[in-house]
Amino acid sequence: MTDLYTLTPSRIVMYVTEYCADCMRVKQFFEVNSIPYIRVGLEGDEEAIEFVMQVNNGYRSVPTIIFPDGTILVEPNREELKSKLLNP
Repeated sequence: MTDLYTLTPSRIVMYVTEYCADCMRVKQFFEVNSIPYIRVGLEGDEEAIEFVMQVNNGYRSVPTIIFPDGTILVEPNREELKSKLLNP
């Protein structure tokens, strides 16, 4: 899929881990607001881990969200998500 492991996806891509509370919170925000996205789990996906670490200066920070406009949000709070997605 060409939307993975790129800074210019055609859709929102969120890199997550299975038991990350912040990831679950962002997933819920996307679903409540009907925002389509692609979810990529880091577990067992070396390419996803390497990409996330490259984007985050060596850190495996999740959620890492890549937007079609090239912007990146890492571990965003609710206000950052609202500002980016609901008040463009």
